[in-house]
Amino acid sequence: MPREIVLDELQGYSEPVELDREVAATLRDTGLVSVVPAHGDAWTILPAGKVGAVQIDDLLVRVKPKEKVGLSRLLFLLGYAADPGFRPDNVIGVEDDDLFAALGESLARHGERALERGPLNGYVSLEEALRTVKGRIRVGDQMSRRPGLLLPLEVTYDDYTADVTENQILRAAIRMMMQVPRLSDALLGRLAHLDSKLEGVSTLNHGAVLPAWTESRINGHYVPALRLSEIILQTMSAEAGVGHRMVASFAVNMATVFEDFVGTALKEALEPYPGLTEWQYEAFMDESEPGFRSSDRVRMFVDAVHSVQGRPAMIFDAKYKAASASGAYPNADHYQMLAYCIALRVPRAWLVYAGRGDARVRRILNTGVSVVEFPLDLSQEPEALLARVEELAANAYGSWFRTSDPEEASWLGTAGHR
Repeated sequence: MPREIVLDELQGYSEPVELDREVAATLRDTGLVSVVPAHGDAWTILPAGKVGAVQIDDLLVRVKPKEKVGLSRLLFLLGYAADPGFRPDNVIGVEDDDLFAALGESLARHGERALERGPLNGYVSLEEALRTVKGRIRVGDQMSRRPGLLLPLEVTYDDYTADVTENQILRAAIRMMMQVPRLSDALLGRLAHLDSKLEGVSTLNHGAVLPAWTESRINGHYVPALRLSEIILQTMSAEAGVGHRMVASFAVNMATVFEDFVGTALKEALEPYPGLTEWQYEAFMDESEPGFRSSDRVRMFVDAVHSVQGRPAMIFDAKYKAASASGAYPNADHYQMLAYCIALRVPRAWLVYAGRGDARVRRILNTGVSVVEFPLDLSQEPEALLARVEELAANAYGSWFRTSDPEEASWLGTAGHR
């Protein structure tokens, strides 16, 4: 009988459950949860800093994100962080009751739309040894590999084929999804039909870097399927585990997902304004002293800095943390922002948290520094989420513009050096 264990991302306690030792070892190896012995055949299972799901034969373990972030929103955050061209309709129609079934259903829908008119074809440059001339003879290779021989000939030619990058990525995702345990026969049948349409397309090696592709007028109808396929191939695995049990896992670090999304969306939102946005901006907290190397100084990496005319103007830091019961956030975050502001001579920093609520300004005593807590509700629709980031960019730029006179920030001292 199928079993399901559901955990919240921030859960700190769970009742021990009985598991076969092989299943416990396989579950632990996925990295989604920690699995420690409790008593007898019972094990304590707790979140390990990631969200997602693991399917091992008839056991499904799910770790849900905080703030009720559903699968479609999670896929949107992942997709947009990788490419701002990722649109909400790239993941339309998925539900989060069963993550793997939802992913499979979404992939099947987008795959069917992509292949409705047949597989995409294109010209691919091939190098082969043939007994007839085709394309261009590679004289150098012919002389080095077959000295004194006329045949076969080392040639390069362009072939119009379905074995193009787009089809390779789509087929790899379809084949991985077909290995997931407990998918319905109907869904497996649809995926198998799509796979048959891609007969002759090369298979990609598991774990290999995905080949690059560029959106164009020709492959536009493939784009939603390709975006989803890349997410599946980069965050999911499906293979035999310990004892040849069928295992499928989908696990992501929400802190990384949130930080990557904020960085990408914020850079896009600040694009209309003067200046340059840099992610992981390197600076120093201490002054340079004679005889000291850069490696000896106190180095800082600020999540995002927007500079105007080469000078830091706005500071942002993304934090995927839970607020306390009173709505407060960790003091250490504000200490960190104060250090950034002093070192970079910027009077205001923006702490972007994953959560609900209104922005709150905290003015630091005996300084001219303010730290703004700016919540970003991940349960919002994608359009509202991006609009909220645009609001952040507008507020940050407006605040800087009103206080951009260098003399007003003279109390801050020497700026950090890049």
